[in-house]
Amino acid sequence: MAVQQCKKSKQRVRQRKAQIRYRGLEATTCRNCGAPCLDHRICTACGYYDGKQVLQIKDKAAKA
Repeated sequence: MAVQQCKKSKQRVRQRKAQIRYRGLEATTCRNCGAPCLDHRICTACGYYDGKQVLQIKDKAAKA
């Protein structure tokens, strides 16, 4: 059974864990239109996912 040689201080442990903290959802740009969108999700601006059109997006200007 493994036994630690020296106790790790709270500061050393917290400094290490600070590097892997959760940074929230980070938006990327759509490859098709360049609009910001979340990873692994359909772009809400153009309706494309993985280079294929998945949704037909209605224009907001057409409604007005």
